[in-house]
Amino acid sequence: METILGFDFGLKRVGVAVGNTLLKQAQPLTIISAISNDAKFIEIATLLKEWQPTRCIVGLPLHPDGAPHEMSVRCRRFANQLHGRYGVAVVLVDERYSSAVIQHQRGELIDDRAAAIILQQYFDDLGG
Repeated sequence: METILGFDFGLKRVGVAVGNTLLKQAQPLTIISAISNDAKFIEIATLLKEWQPTRCIVGLPLHPDGAPHEMSVRCRRFANQLHGRYGVAVVLVDERYSSAVIQHQRGELIDDRAAAIILQQYFDDLGG
């Protein structure tokens, strides 16, 4: 059984979810709202130490036609930083429709639930 963390990267917040390869059920974990990039990675380091994931899943936003956009580059950079700083394997998952799945009220923070949808999509794509 492997523990896996999922990330919904945003400029203001990073949603985090957790799951494992036995149950293949993603659960919202937390929302990182640190202001600086360094502060975000300090919180991420704490989560990685606590959960010891074998890999991390990062949502990759794309236009509906599959073309990359501005946030695609930032998410790839975030994924590369996760791998470079912590040596953890990182998989990018197409997140085009993840936020559309979540119904939310104005002002409600949904980043952790978006991360859970991204991670669940990864589990579902594994099959079995």
